[in-house]
Amino acid sequence: MALYSMTGFGRAEEENDNYVVTVEIKSVNHRFKDYRFKMSSLFNAIELDLKKLLFKEHKRGSFDVYVNFKRAESNSKFDDIDASKVKDYLEKVKTWVGEGSLTIQPTEFLRNEFLADTDLSKDPELMELTLKTFEGAVQSLKESRANEGGKLQKVIEQHRDEYESYFSKIEGLSETFQKGVEDKLRKRFDEYKDEIKVDEPRFMQEVIFYLEKLDVHEEINRIKSHLHKLNELLEKGGECGRQIDFLVQELNRETNTIGSKSAVQEISNNVVQMKVQLEKIREQGLNLE
Repeated sequence: MALYSMTGFGRAEEENDNYVVTVEIKSVNHRFKDYRFKMSSLFNAIELDLKKLLFKEHKRGSFDVYVNFKRAESNSKFDDIDASKVKDYLEKVKTWVGEGSLTIQPTEFLRNEFLADTDLSKDPELMELTLKTFEGAVQSLKESRANEGGKLQKVIEQHRDEYESYFSKIEGLSETFQKGVEDKLRKRFDEYKDEIKVDEPRFMQEVIFYLEKLDVHEEINRIKSHLHKLNELLEKGGECGRQIDFLVQELNRETNTIGSKSAVQEISNNVVQMKVQLEKIREQGLNLE
């Protein structure tokens, strides 16, 4: 399943003998669901149906929906003229002018008062065409968000790979840096043992306690687990933006702990770079559905 960005654009246009309907949908990031329909009030009756179609395919984001319609070119405006209204008007005009001549342009009858009284909101043909067009726009938006999601996935994977490269260096150093600390403490003990009376067993007990506090193997194992879960999410796709954000928080916590435990400059440098990559993953993950 693909990853979907919350940023995208979808458009569809359909027509029949009487109408042309155009639907455009723009979406951007949002923590939850947010939508704004910008359309004629005559579509109010089907707004709930449109909303269901939209959120059936898109689970999160902020959506601006534009629905427009016009009459088909083959459908002349003269077809909407109410002949009885025109007839009544002409008869009244005759009583006003008597036997005199009166010139009336046909376009005069395109004014609203001569049009037939029709309620387009109850026109099933227009409503069905609008629903069909809207569904096409929703699918177009889905394709757009999938394309953007694919790009985001590649960027996230690049930053993940960078993170793992620095992490592998720390994993290698974790096997040796404690030994280095122990050697330094032993050397310092040997330097001062003749000058200061020190209980060597008690000293070694404190050394062991100190080295245990510096042990980062537990954090390394948790990072491996979180990375495995992150890889699964990227492969699975679908709605995973929030889960990626949570995993980044957990990875950041473990990375910070490693940094606080180690006084080795090389480990600290790698921790800084790991945090940089996590922040980049977080920024991209915020764009995912």
